[in-house]
Amino acid sequence: TEDEIILFEREMKEFWTKLKSIYGTEQINQTLALRDSCKESIKVLSEKWSKKLKEGDLMIDKIKEYSNEILQQSQHISENQEHLTEIKSNLNQEEEQKKDLTNSIQELKEELMKKKEIISSKNKAAKERVERLCKSKVLFEERLGLEIRRIHNEQLQFIFRHIDHKDPDKPYVFTLSINEQGDYEVTSCTPPLDCIAELQLKVRETNNFSAFVANIRKAFTALSYK
Repeated sequence: TEDEIILFEREMKEFWTKLKSIYGTEQINQTLALRDSCKESIKVLSEKWSKKLKEGDLMIDKIKEYSNEILQQSQHISENQEHLTEIKSNLNQEEEQKKDLTNSIQELKEELMKKKEIISSKNKAAKERVERLCKSKVLFEERLGLEIRRIHNEQLQFIFRHIDHKDPDKPYVFTLSINEQGDYEVTSCTPPLDCIAELQLKVRETNNFSAFVANIRKAFTALSYK
């Protein structure tokens, strides 16, 4: 290093000062020449090593720079791997959600189809009952003095006459429908009958509609004498 060179030169000066006091001029000149040669060699060597040291420092700086770049690249790769893992996890979750949604839609479709089939079956049964009732219209009109009308919401209105002997044209009316369970249901009755609930329950049990209509007419007739 430079400090060592300075120290070396100082020691050399001291050495030559002592040498001059001991040896003659010729020897001193020879020694000086040798000294100069040594100094030149030392200078060349110092410059060479100084250059080597600088190159070494540059190499160390480059290595540090490359190490930092490698560290940054490693961190970047690690972050990308974490991000990729997160994306894969999200994709898996979305795939599961998609699968669950597809299953739910399929279940809803099947349930809807079943409900449609049930509704269709009930509607068919209700229409068949209404048709049967309409076919019985002529029979009821002739034998019981009954008029049957189809009104809103697929309901049938039954109008009895010739019940009140004081007023044969006075109407006695009840309205009938088929409910969601496919059962007969009296929705109105004029004048009201106390036994209508009992008669409705009986026709649901026996499914004997002719007897049901006849019994209502009997109840209206009994009411007319009160």
